[in-house]
Amino acid sequence: MLHDGRRAMVVDPGDAQPVLDALQIEGLQLESIVVTHHHVDHTGGVAELRDATGAQVYGPAGEEMPEPLTRLSGGDVCDTLGLSFQVFDVPGHTAGHIAFYCEAWDGAPLLFCGDTLFSAGCGRLFEGTPAQMLASLDTLSALPDATRVCCTHEYTLSNLKFALAVEPDNQELQQYNAQCVALRAQNLPTLPSSMALERKINPFLRSRIPAVMAAAQAHDAAMALQSGAFATLRQWKNDYR
Repeated sequence: MLHDGRRAMVVDPGDAQPVLDALQIEGLQLESIVVTHHHVDHTGGVAELRDATGAQVYGPAGEEMPEPLTRLSGGDVCDTLGLSFQVFDVPGHTAGHIAFYCEAWDGAPLLFCGDTLFSAGCGRLFEGTPAQMLASLDTLSALPDATRVCCTHEYTLSNLKFALAVEPDNQELQQYNAQCVALRAQNLPTLPSSMALERKINPFLRSRIPAVMAAAQAHDAAMALQSGAFATLRQWKNDYR
């Protein structure tokens, strides 16, 4: 949730009740509901919240969504809370996934990227191809260093375990892992991350780095040769325990 002290927007509300509780506690009016993709853990609370508050819903143009809503695609702008969010098409996790980017909020850029980019990870490819997801991640990775990466799940520790398997000698990755372990031990979130940090520690943003390419080759040489390092990493992560 993002708010200005009076009005609020909520991103990907899978459940309405925690949002309604927060609105009541903070004394806020819900102005908008912003949705990145169609999965129920991101849309499950949309209809109830809209009916209870009259909030405007914004979501992807190419996916099944709880109607009515304003449909958006790459190049569009979403104006809410007095802010302008640029919309990016980021297919891969789903075919019509979108992301929302604000150039300046509270001193730094802000990215709501749904399940496309996680800290130290990326979403599974349920509907898109590795090439689509890589292009989507390239789009997000090009954003400014200070961009706060607000993804939709606290998957950081499990992602870091895999990232360390790919790049065990990455010192920034080791340090970040230690920080995140300490945060989660206190039941604190690891998020938001930053784009500068993700470029240093996220294997899916680093699939063209020689050390990461070598790790993919060592894991599955045939797949790396045929499909490339990124596709090999994604399949490796799917199977990783």
